[in-house]
Amino acid sequence: MADKKFSNLIPRLLTGILGAAAVIFCVAFSGWTYFVVFFIMCLFSMLEFYKLSGLDGHVPQKAIGVASGLFIFCLSFFVENGMISYRYYFLIFPLISLVYIIKLYKRSERKPFTNIAITFLGIFYTAVPFALMNVAAYENGIYNYQIILGCLLILWATDTGAYFAGTIFGKRKLFERISPKKSWEGFIGGAILASAFAYGISVYFTSLALWQWLGVGCIIIVGGTYGDLVESLLKRSIEIKDSGDSLPGHGGFLDRFDGLLISAPFIVAFLEIF
Repeated sequence: MADKKFSNLIPRLLTGILGAAAVIFCVAFSGWTYFVVFFIMCLFSMLEFYKLSGLDGHVPQKAIGVASGLFIFCLSFFVENGMISYRYYFLIFPLISLVYIIKLYKRSERKPFTNIAITFLGIFYTAVPFALMNVAAYENGIYNYQIILGCLLILWATDTGAYFAGTIFGKRKLFERISPKKSWEGFIGGAILASAFAYGISVYFTSLALWQWLGVGCIIIVGGTYGDLVESLLKRSIEIKDSGDSLPGHGGFLDRFDGLLISAPFIVAFLEIF
């Protein structure tokens, strides 16, 4: 039974270690390497989302959706680092309005407005959270890897603690209707490890005070759990197990960063207000 529970542990660990090392290096090295790695994460997350939508019978406008999402991500990066004016944000609205116009030329679709809605959902569900992380990265107008790296470490700690605690001790279902494997024991294990990481990070990363790191930790613990459940709801509605197979042992990019998609808006709001 134990072997079955940890059957994917080796590929999960190898992918996690190598992937985390690459991301940590890029985030810590410079603002431009951070931009590249987050651009890639945003791109593949959007591609996976639209692929899943297609499996469910929808016909989203993949090209304009991905282009719009990446444009929003790039735009927020250049605005936040001071290279261009915030006025360029107004370019977003005419760009995404093209979605309506393009659909006029799709004669064979039965439910064009449903597909338009799915196209917009792909932008707001995947691209906007990644774009918001640029706001956190340039919290004081200067690139600060500590905030981004700290958030990622807490997120990974939440996932890791939940995985091991849930696998070993999991009995009481957290949200059985959506995700039968998730348990309260896993949630508590993830919360404990994430809180420990948040405290440890505050010792070395002094960009935020201890209470702010603990606040970010609480947001990621709750937001990460809900992000996982939201993505499970998406996969359950399509009747698939993983969003993709890009990351052995972890599924796809949506499986790996689903917690960040829900946490990011709350993290940025918390940092901007407090």
